[in-house]
Amino acid sequence: MIICPTARIDHMIKIKSKKKTHRFLSKRQRGTEEETKALPYIHESPSVRNIAWSRFSIVLTIFFWSMYLTLVIVRQLMEGPNTYNFTLEVFFYLLVVTFLTFSALMYLVARHGALQRFSTHIRTPKALLDSYFSSNQPAITVLVPSYNEEPGVVRNTLLSAALQEYPKKRIVLLIDDDHKKIHPKDMSKYEETKDLSKDIAEILEEPSIRFRKATARAKKRNYSKISDIDEAIVEVIDHYEWAEKWLKNFSKGQTLEDHVDIFFIEEVIGGLEKDLRLVKEALLISRKENARLTKDVILHLYCRLSWIFNAELEVFERKKYISLSHEPNKAMNLNSYISLMGGAYSQVETPVGVELVPTEKKDETSIDIPDSDYLLTLDADSILLREYCLRLVYLLEQPDNSDVAVAQTPYSSFRGAPTRIERLAGATTDVQHILHQGMTYYNATFWVGANAIIRKKALEDIVEKEWIGGYEIKRYIQDHTVIEDTESSIDIAMNGWRLINYPERLSYSATPPDFGSLVVQRRRWANGGLIILPKLMTHVRGQKSKGESISKTEFLLRLNYMASIAWSNIGLVFLLAYPYDGRLLSPLVLLSALPYFISMSIDLKYCRYRYTDVIRIYGFNLILLPVNIAGVFKSLQQALTAKKIPFARTPKIKNRTAAGLIYVLSPLFIVGFSVFTLMRNLESQSWGNAVFAGFNALAALWAIVAYIGIGNLLVDLWLGFKDLFYVEVKNKKSSTDAERLQKLDWKAILYYGRNSGNLPYKSVNKLTVGHERS
Repeated sequence: MIICPTARIDHMIKIKSKKKTHRFLSKRQRGTEEETKALPYIHESPSVRNIAWSRFSIVLTIFFWSMYLTLVIVRQLMEGPNTYNFTLEVFFYLLVVTFLTFSALMYLVARHGALQRFSTHIRTPKALLDSYFSSNQPAITVLVPSYNEEPGVVRNTLLSAALQEYPKKRIVLLIDDDHKKIHPKDMSKYEETKDLSKDIAEILEEPSIRFRKATARAKKRNYSKISDIDEAIVEVIDHYEWAEKWLKNFSKGQTLEDHVDIFFIEEVIGGLEKDLRLVKEALLISRKENARLTKDVILHLYCRLSWIFNAELEVFERKKYISLSHEPNKAMNLNSYISLMGGAYSQVETPVGVELVPTEKKDETSIDIPDSDYLLTLDADSILLREYCLRLVYLLEQPDNSDVAVAQTPYSSFRGAPTRIERLAGATTDVQHILHQGMTYYNATFWVGANAIIRKKALEDIVEKEWIGGYEIKRYIQDHTVIEDTESSIDIAMNGWRLINYPERLSYSATPPDFGSLVVQRRRWANGGLIILPKLMTHVRGQKSKGESISKTEFLLRLNYMASIAWSNIGLVFLLAYPYDGRLLSPLVLLSALPYFISMSIDLKYCRYRYTDVIRIYGFNLILLPVNIAGVFKSLQQALTAKKIPFARTPKIKNRTAAGLIYVLSPLFIVGFSVFTLMRNLESQSWGNAVFAGFNALAALWAIVAYIGIGNLLVDLWLGFKDLFYVEVKNKKSSTDAERLQKLDWKAILYYGRNSGNLPYKSVNKLTVGHERS
């Protein structure tokens, strides 16, 4: 079910292909896109004109900023009022303009790097991949952290991983819900999620057994005679036809609830079906032309089917064990499982819960967790295309990439979003994909946490260990901040490893469908960058001491990535709120920003959006201004108090998420203040400031109506004000001695002793590291 807050209309989405048409009834907002076809997974080679503009735009930005500095700032310092206040205002305005121009310049630099990579990328032929993995089969473990997710969403993610064309793959669903604290109404969802691995294994059982047996027979077959080869080819064609029909029947039985389900059926299942059909047709043509395939080619064809439909699927719940960290964040969910890999463990009952104790004796009650060469971390709302593992592991296996720790394809958005805000959030996601690709050109790659293949050996190099509550806790992926992937990227670089973005679109992830869930996501993204900056400076000094200084471009891109969200949003607040002297305004400021806006509009069109969406994104960012600033202030709070900020997961539920009161009041305040500034500047005949204020008022007002919705705005305001008048009532009745003794947990007293806080009472759950988020 899709909730569309405003302008609701019933709409029939038609997804057309050559052989079939899917119909999906949905409530869709006006101004969204009906087209659900994904962008091409291989980027189009940019034109000479586009590459030339990418270079010229950088020169233009620097030129106009320099002209502004010379013709306006220097001139005003020399000819303007010689007062302290005016001089301070000049320098502060220059600082704001410079920071904003710098961020725009870094966008253009990263964009130029992306175009260079797209123009030189050559896809590795499939035959080379088959040949390599026939004799080299490094194991990979797919880790899917999940917390309070919709089972249907997780199911698509697991299936996209299970159907990867890769020889040795294990998929582990890491459920992070505490089974003892789940609300009764959520219990059925929890149980359904827990059964997903078993359900998918049953779905794949028939083709898995069929193709394993067929591959085993093919390896024993005698290929000395031409008739033997011809017989094998006929059998291969039959198997590929069977697989094609199986996939077609599977897709017919799936329920289409939203555009993500359509993407899964069309791009994952349908794409695989099309690939197998093309192979079958190629084999039929080869028979007609009396071509003779080699034994190796025939075996590759068999192995491909076996690789696609074979996968080990498991479920693991760290919160069942007191010996593992229970900190409520994705990083520690991953770390807990990674720390167990390569070992066998006995489940030992203690008075307060179950411990995992290393053991060499394996029995039915012990847990054996195999090690692997690579890890694939995959968010529970992400979907991979079929060759993700094959191509990225092949990249990592090349001798030139032996120092690469992380390979990924920055995720793209699902097309056909039914709400305007999800469509525009998807547009910013697709543009960010381009920028991340460009950052790899300058060796400034950051791990984007939705998906990545990680070399296990690299994680062992950056692991941190500590003892908490008598148990060793290992941190491979840092959780000091809520943007664990960004911090770990610097850790990886500090240890001499590199990160690479593979220049194709092979992964997709959901974008928030409403303003409330978007607030949670963007506030988390804005939190943590400033805290990690000292680590970046340590990395720079470390490289310099080794005589391996990082390039200035790499440093500036990394600096901008981590800190620009702070200075750009705070700078924009000052531009909106402070009445700067009109003599500081100049068309040169607009001209210095113009290459940035033109380039972004070109990138939006390249990603199949509209040129004019660049204006919508400006208004979109205006209403997110308080959200981003709240995230920045949380970073400062953590830096001052040294206390971790709780990890807030982006809500992934079918119903709309309500936004906090301050985040629905702030956009209204921005509109009101911009109108007030407009009127004030009109009275003082400060025309430049008046135009800027009027544009901001219109852009923010349009964003409120289009992306929040008047109805949702009123509902969230009502809920926010209502919550102000309610407080939690706690039962303060004093317990009698008899009641106290009844609550006392004698086992915990004997296990922990007297000095263990509240642990001896039965109302307190087993040992946790940190505090569980409600």
